[in-house]
Amino acid sequence: MNKTLSLLILFFSISLLGQDTIKIITSDTTLFVKKYSIANFQKEVESLLNDENFQTANIGIYIKSLKNGETIFSLNENKLFIPASNIKLFTSAAALEMLGSKYNFTTGIYVNGEISYSTIYGDLVIKGGGDPTFSGRFYDGELFKVFDDWIDSLVDLGITNIRGNIVGDDNFFDDKNYGTGWLRDYESYWYSAPSGALSFNDNCIDLTIFYNKTYDSIIVRHNPELRGIYVINEIVPVSPGEASTNIDIFREPNSNKIKVFGTFSRTSDTLKTYSSIYNPTYFTLNALKNRIEARGLRVIGYTVDIDDYNKQIDYKKAVNLFNYKSPPLYEIIKVVNKGSQNFYAEQLLRVMGAELKGIGSFENGISVCKEWFSSIGLNVNHILMYDGSGLSPLNRVTPYQIVNLLERMYNSKNFLYFYNSLPIAGIDGTLSRRMKNTLAENRVRAKTGFISFARNLSGYAKSLDNEDFAFSILVNNFNVPVKLIENLQDKICVLLSSISRKEQ
Repeated sequence: MNKTLSLLILFFSISLLGQDTIKIITSDTTLFVKKYSIANFQKEVESLLNDENFQTANIGIYIKSLKNGETIFSLNENKLFIPASNIKLFTSAAALEMLGSKYNFTTGIYVNGEISYSTIYGDLVIKGGGDPTFSGRFYDGELFKVFDDWIDSLVDLGITNIRGNIVGDDNFFDDKNYGTGWLRDYESYWYSAPSGALSFNDNCIDLTIFYNKTYDSIIVRHNPELRGIYVINEIVPVSPGEASTNIDIFREPNSNKIKVFGTFSRTSDTLKTYSSIYNPTYFTLNALKNRIEARGLRVIGYTVDIDDYNKQIDYKKAVNLFNYKSPPLYEIIKVVNKGSQNFYAEQLLRVMGAELKGIGSFENGISVCKEWFSSIGLNVNHILMYDGSGLSPLNRVTPYQIVNLLERMYNSKNFLYFYNSLPIAGIDGTLSRRMKNTLAENRVRAKTGFISFARNLSGYAKSLDNEDFAFSILVNNFNVPVKLIENLQDKICVLLSSISRKEQ
């Protein structure tokens, strides 16, 4: 397999302007680039690190050539750091290798009872498989597209009445919805949405906020609108000069009572935000039942979690109406890494546990990951993993182990899937606004990681000579603005892209 990382950008003209500077004309910009030898690169990075802004920070760096295995730069490479979302590199890599790039999450639709003509006499059972994609993310924003496809299948089978309940079997996972160490203060927010074997809309509701001039009030609309979800609007309209738009949300623990509060400027554009929900299984079932009824089918019963179900289900005897399969895993990990989507990462972790250890717990998923880490030569004692997304502040990893993982994936049959899931500097994902109009644009693909007092960047970079590097730059416990940490990481990436071993 060709291990040269592809570039999306075409260089139309490259010309020499002296011994150490070249002019690069691309499709949309002109760059004057200073070339760096390995020695000069190291000096420049050391100079950047001597900045007094970083004196109190803990910084770990490891950079390795994937061409010849040479260590290009190292600093505290074997020290443990909080990785934040850099842990998604481990989760997504393990999922590709252990589940396969074309793995599909599968949801079974069953009848626990009998079918006579157009009527189900019994219960419609949804057997969850941990699928995170019941949303508009893969379907041009059509929130109910998956459910509508299911309903179309029911109609095609001639079914128009369900004389029973809609039952959700979420036992593919255990009942723990949050990673170890997750802070309760975060539970209201989309990035802390609970995980579940049956999930809908990333286990969030969409909140649309805008100013109504006629009534001089702020309107908050939520989608989906479901029984048991209560949105309380406590937003105050303000005029420019009084205050700015500053919105926050709070969901009461173990509840779907959601308060939206703060200030909203009368001149602000419509704002969209999100709140997590409580109890993914009932959220999913209620959304499905509402959609079924909205499409004209009749449901006599209620929504029921299998834990509250007073009947037994023998799937060998139940009627399997159809199975729904998600998009393939290689598409799903793009959501995990490019958008740094925590909910998707946790679903991946727990599905690995379910498929390979029998039940989808966080612990089983982590066990699967660590067994694979060990098999490829990573030191599992230097990888402390408590969730799949990196939201837990208990996670720890070393820069050396991250680069070791990146190197192993570089030599994997799944490398291109992994590589294509990473944000592209200056182009998309969490790096869309970073390193724009520099040599690193389109030449760096890397995963960001950000929680309190941790800002990290790890991935791949390509030199002027098209030499491939794996790098990890982890910064913890800083007391300066995050932008300064990002600038440090970006400058190192630009310098990496400027390396040339060719003599003039």
